[in-house]
Amino acid sequence: MKFGKTIKLFLIDGDTNGRLTCELSNWTGKAYKIPRNLVKVCSDRPELQTTGVYLLLNKTTDLSKKGQIYIGEAEDIFKRLNQHLKEKDFWNEAIVFISKDDNLNKAHIKYLENRLHEIAFNVKRYNLVNTQKPTQSSISESDKAEMEEFLDNALTLINTLGYNAFEQIRQYDKKELTEKGKDDFFYISAIRGAKGIGKTTSEGFVVFENSQIADPVTDSYPKAMKKLRETLILDSVIGERGNKMVIKRDYLFSSSSSAAMIIMGRSANGLTEWKLKSGKTLQEYEAGENK
Repeated sequence: MKFGKTIKLFLIDGDTNGRLTCELSNWTGKAYKIPRNLVKVCSDRPELQTTGVYLLLNKTTDLSKKGQIYIGEAEDIFKRLNQHLKEKDFWNEAIVFISKDDNLNKAHIKYLENRLHEIAFNVKRYNLVNTQKPTQSSISESDKAEMEEFLDNALTLINTLGYNAFEQIRQYDKKELTEKGKDDFFYISAIRGAKGIGKTTSEGFVVFENSQIADPVTDSYPKAMKKLRETLILDSVIGERGNKMVIKRDYLFSSSSSAAMIIMGRSANGLTEWKLKSGKTLQEYEAGENK
């Protein structure tokens, strides 16, 4: 059973686009969100001149591109971020995690760095800029339990601060697909091999692995979708399997329409193309209409 949580945000400079801190009630950790252009002025935050882990991030609004992320650790976060200003130009924002009671040591942050890298690599939401996988430090069983709790809270705050780099796309168990009476999966079946299955989520529309893709696309296929399709093929999200073009792993689309257009290979309105087994459209489902 999950319980509600209280999160406290503080705008350090009184600016919604400026620096902020983020804290969970009854947690000794603390997060900082720092725009790249304000790293230099963080000399006024002595708590950042301590041990912690950090993320360098760059979001993208381009459907055909992923955001970028670099995961690191340092015994002097402020100093390391300033080094990255000279060494790495892809990022525009940093998220830093420190301990309010100075309870993080080198072994702890190496452990956290490794776990964050492992999760980001597995979920494949963002492109990892790290050239090597961080080594995991050897810590005691009790310390490991504490760091896993720290990690869980950190992931909660990362999502709260607007980044889903560590969030699993799959929000269901595979066995749900065969459960009798399961009524919130949506389907598309159309010409040229289109046969998709997916589900709405709080972030968009997930198309499930093994959904079949129409091939070829129509002459009037939107340029933006053609670009996205080409990128998904290059990234091995779309590929051949048994002489069919399929989605090779669960993929989150920003909308049901972009999902439908990739599946169908033509212009499409996802609200009317995606349907429950009962025949109810996504539009009717979201409106709570009976059919």
